[in-house]
Amino acid sequence: MDIKENNESPVLRSTELQLHDSVCARTGTLWTAVAHIITGVIGAGVLSLAWATAKLGWIGGPAALIGFAGVTLVSAFLLSDCYLFPDAVNGPLRLNSYSQAVKLYLGKTNQIVCGVFVYISLVGVGVAYTIVTATCIRAIFRSNCYHRKGHNATCSYGDKNNYFMLLFGVLQIFMSQIPNFHDMLWLSVVAAVMSFAYSSIGLGLAFGQIIEKRQIEGSVKGSPAENRGAKVWLLFQALGNIAFSYPFSIILLEIQDTLRSPPAEKQTMKKASAAAVFITTFFYLCCGCFGYAAFGDATPGNLLTGFGFYEPFWLVDFANACIVLHLVSYKLNHNFNFIRKLVNYTMERVLTERYPQNKLISKFYGFKLPSSRGVTVTLSPMRLCLRTTYVVIITGVSILFPYFNEVLGVLGAVGFWPLAVYFPVEMCILQKKIPVWTRQWILLRAFSFVCLLVSVLALVGSIYGLVAAKL
Repeated sequence: MDIKENNESPVLRSTELQLHDSVCARTGTLWTAVAHIITGVIGAGVLSLAWATAKLGWIGGPAALIGFAGVTLVSAFLLSDCYLFPDAVNGPLRLNSYSQAVKLYLGKTNQIVCGVFVYISLVGVGVAYTIVTATCIRAIFRSNCYHRKGHNATCSYGDKNNYFMLLFGVLQIFMSQIPNFHDMLWLSVVAAVMSFAYSSIGLGLAFGQIIEKRQIEGSVKGSPAENRGAKVWLLFQALGNIAFSYPFSIILLEIQDTLRSPPAEKQTMKKASAAAVFITTFFYLCCGCFGYAAFGDATPGNLLTGFGFYEPFWLVDFANACIVLHLVSYKLNHNFNFIRKLVNYTMERVLTERYPQNKLISKFYGFKLPSSRGVTVTLSPMRLCLRTTYVVIITGVSILFPYFNEVLGVLGAVGFWPLAVYFPVEMCILQKKIPVWTRQWILLRAFSFVCLLVSVLALVGSIYGLVAAKL
C-alpha cells in the first residue's frame, strides 16, 4: 500500500502542523521522557513478577524478564521513527497518538482493529486494577487481624473481595462525574510516588527475609506443579504476567510529542526509551529475583497481599495503602481517559447532535454543595447513565473473575503482540519501504512471528488458568 493513499494534501498537513505548534509548547527533555515512561510502566504488575519468576525458575525467570525488555526496546525504537509522517526525518506531520499513526500508515481498517485491542486493554486494566485494589484493602484488614490474633488465626474478610469491589465501584461512579478530573496533575504525581513506595517496600521486605533466613530459596526448574501439563500451563501464564508489566507503546507517541527539538524528537525518545527500559528491567529483576529467593516454591501470586510477610504489620499496611492510592488515582485517570475518548467523543456527542431537544440527553442540572461557599456541581442525566454503566460493567467482570495472576496473564498476552510488535513492525516496513524478502524484511517478520507465538502460548496458558480457577 502506498503511504500517500492515506495522507491529506501537503497544504492541510502544513496547516495542521502550524496549529499543533502554536497550541502545544513542546518543552520536554530526555529526563522528563524517562520519568513519563517509568511512571507509565511500573504499576501493580510488578507485584506478580516474583510469582512469575518462581514458575519459570532461576534461569527462565531472569531470561524472560530480559527478553521482554529487549522486545519492548525494539518496539520503542521502531515506533519512535513513526512520529513524523510520512518520512522519519523530514516528515511535515507530527503524530501524537498511537491510533493516529496506525490510521495514516496502515489505513482505516487497521486503525479499527488497533482500536479494538486498545479498548480491550483499557477495559482489562480497569478490571485488573479493581481486583488488586479490593485485594489490598482486604489485605490491610487481614494484616491487622493477624497481628492481633496470631498468624494462624482465621482472618478471611470475604474470600472473593466482592464487598470491597462494590465499594470501589461506588467510589468510581461518584468520581466519574467530576469534570476534567483526568487532567489534574496531582493524579500523576501521586501515582508515581505511590508506585515507587510500595515496590520498594516489597523489595526491601523480601531482601530482609533473605537476610533473616540466611538462605536463598528456589531452583533452576522453578516451583513444581501437580503434573507436567499443569507445569506447562503455569509457565505460559507466567510469560503473560511478565508481558503485562512491560510495554508502553500506547503512550510512546504522546510522550514523544512533548519533546523539544533540536535534537530530533526520535533521537531523544530512543535514548529515553533505552534508559527507562534499563532502569525498569533492573528494578523488575530485583523484585522478581529477591521475591523468589525469599520464598522459593511458596512465592505468593501478589508479593504484598499473599502474606509472605506478616511483620512489621504497619509497613505491610502502608505498602498496601500505597497500592490503593496508586490504583485509585491511576484507575480514575485511566477511566476518564477511556470515557473521554470513547464516551465523550462518540456516544455523548452523537446522542447530543441527534436529539438536541431531549432534556434527558442535552439538559444539565446544577446543584450547590452544602457548606461549600457557593460551589456548584453540574450533572447530566445522559453522562450519569453512560459512565455509571461503564463502571458497573468493570465492577461486574471483576467480581466474576477475581483472579489476579490469571487476569494479568490474559491481558498481557492479548495486548502484547498486536500493540507492542505487529503494528510498529508494519508501520516501520511501510515507512522505510523495505523490499520483500530482503534481510531486514525477513528479520522484522521473524521478530513479529516469534512474539506472536509467545503471545499465543501465554494467552492459552492464562485462559486455562482462568477457567481452572473459576471451576
